[in-house]
Amino acid sequence: MSEPVLLRQDSLGVATLTLNAPHNLNALSDAMLAALSAQIASLQADTAIRVVVLRAMGKAFCAGHDLREMQAGRAAPDAGAAYFKSLFDRCTAVMLGLQALPQIVIAQVQGTAAAAGCQLVASCDLAIAAADARFGVNGVNIGLFCSTPMVALTRKIPRALALEMLTTGSFIDAPRARDAGLINRIAAPDRLETEAQAFAATIAGKLGLALRIGKSAFYTQADLPVADAYAYAGGVMVENALARDTNEGMAAFVEKRKPDWS
Repeated sequence: MSEPVLLRQDSLGVATLTLNAPHNLNALSDAMLAALSAQIASLQADTAIRVVVLRAMGKAFCAGHDLREMQAGRAAPDAGAAYFKSLFDRCTAVMLGLQALPQIVIAQVQGTAAAAGCQLVASCDLAIAAADARFGVNGVNIGLFCSTPMVALTRKIPRALALEMLTTGSFIDAPRARDAGLINRIAAPDRLETEAQAFAATIAGKLGLALRIGKSAFYTQADLPVADAYAYAGGVMVENALARDTNEGMAAFVEKRKPDWS
């Protein structure tokens, strides 16, 4: 039997998901989308996991959609629009699912993140990339404008840069991606794995309840007018402050000891 296209390993509150299809540059094939959807569903109910690291095998993080599958789907009898709608709906569900997870999701990027692969990075909460990584929404180069990747990208980086990338098909390097806000950190290629896991461990060491409440609140308030955002966030802080483990955390800080979180 061939290896699974997606691997998972759990350790100390961190789930590491590995795109495991280097033969096609970890493209978002039907099998890959199905595997990601299954893991997202599993993680939704996994209270032991506080952080998810999304990484990939091989020289590229993700090349986007599988063009061979797309051509085959288009050519299949009675396919056409129905096939493409299903494909993009399933991809959208994965991207939204990552944001909806209660855990913080960190993309660990090496090589190229192209088209829907760049969308995958933008859909994660945080990202760390190798110094030689590249990012692009280059579908326009083959006549397919990256309209769905555009949704995640324009919510992560300045619109002028997003439109430049979308219309020229050009790639940006890791330093420019960090400056634009697409990624958070850059690591030497031979240090990427170590630094990504250290990044995850730092977050995983925080109170899981606070992370779950905070991630949900972060995305909700971002779409509200400022006064509404403050009203909403105030209610969230009340809920958080009343939690037993939050009280324990405050007491531990005052008493200069480690918190005894349940």
